[in-house]
Amino acid sequence: MRNLSCLALIVLLLPGCLLSRRTQNDPLPAENVAQLVPGRTSAKEAVAVLGAPTEVVQLGKRTAYRYDHAETKDAGLVLILINLFNSDTRADRVWVFFDENDVLTHVAASLHAKDASWAMPWQSVRAK
Repeated sequence: MRNLSCLALIVLLLPGCLLSRRTQNDPLPAENVAQLVPGRTSAKEAVAVLGAPTEVVQLGKRTAYRYDHAETKDAGLVLILINLFNSDTRADRVWVFFDENDVLTHVAASLHAKDASWAMPWQSVRAK
């Protein structure tokens, strides 16, 4: 009887759901990106607004800074014999380009990290 009780307890404790969230780098709020004005914003001011870039690329005498932020949401169902998981990663990426005088010339942004969603493995994360 004791073995049966232990088995019943194990069977009840093993199945479950899993939700997790992971982020990479600091978020890039759209209102911060909107503060960058081509022809007026300096590289120093851009760093003050967005923080340290993920990557700095030299383009001859010009420079480009890349900023990244990613968010991943995982959901899963843990059963005794079958484990089902779904993962959705969305990212923000901002490129800022400066001329030879460190004055902003262009800004390109793709901001989708906030759209990451939890979904069980049989659900589509794209439909949300």
